Amino acid sequence: MDTTTERSTWAARSHELAQLMSRSALGDRDAFARLYDLTSGHLFAVVLRIQRDRALAEDLLQEVYVNVWRAVGSFDAAQSQPMTWLTSIARNKAIDSLRRAQSQPVLQSVHRDDDDDDRPDLDQQMADESAGPADLLAQAGDARRLNTCMQGLSAAQRQSVALAFFDGLSHAEVAAHLHQPLGTVKSWVRRALMSLKECLERAAQRDAVGV
Repeated sequence: MDTTTERSTWAARSHELAQLMSRSALGDRDAFARLYDLTSGHLFAVVLRIQRDRALAEDLLQEVYVNVWRAVGSFDAAQSQPMTWLTSIARNKAIDSLRRAQSQPVLQSVHRDDDDDDRPDLDQQMADESAGPADLLAQAGDARRLNTCMQGLSAAQRQSVALAFFDGLSHAEVAAHLHQPLGTVKSWVRRALMSLKECLERAAQRDAVGV
């Protein structure tokens, strides 16, 4: 699929989701059921990458859609993409569950390389087999380190990583969102992860020696 087709497909899906959300806001349960069918796989992947207990993740997913049903009337298509809005709810719900358990989220990419499958795939996304930046952050337990290291990335790298790892978009969706070729986005994300990994490792070492 070329970049133009990817953008068209992503835009069409966003338009359909926005329509379903508008109908859901009016109490249309059939529209909400369709919304669930189209987005639950993606949102479950978002939850699962943070809350690694699958049973808890499944429960959280149901809570996510309860929240969506209650709040969908506040969605404004002029302010946010539908999937970004939905992903934010899912991510916040998952993080809240970890905070209640006095734990830290471990963020990992969940998208398969073919970018057409939103089922969880928790491998092959970090730069190598060693601990990735999110693993190091979880070990450190300090989000400020990540924020500092993020500032060392280029603007394109920061945006790509934020969309892929914090908004939960696939590489193809990030490419469409940024109007960039898929290969370019994958390169940005990979290099950004390598830079973050090195930066977080240095920060952890400094803390270990009390610098």
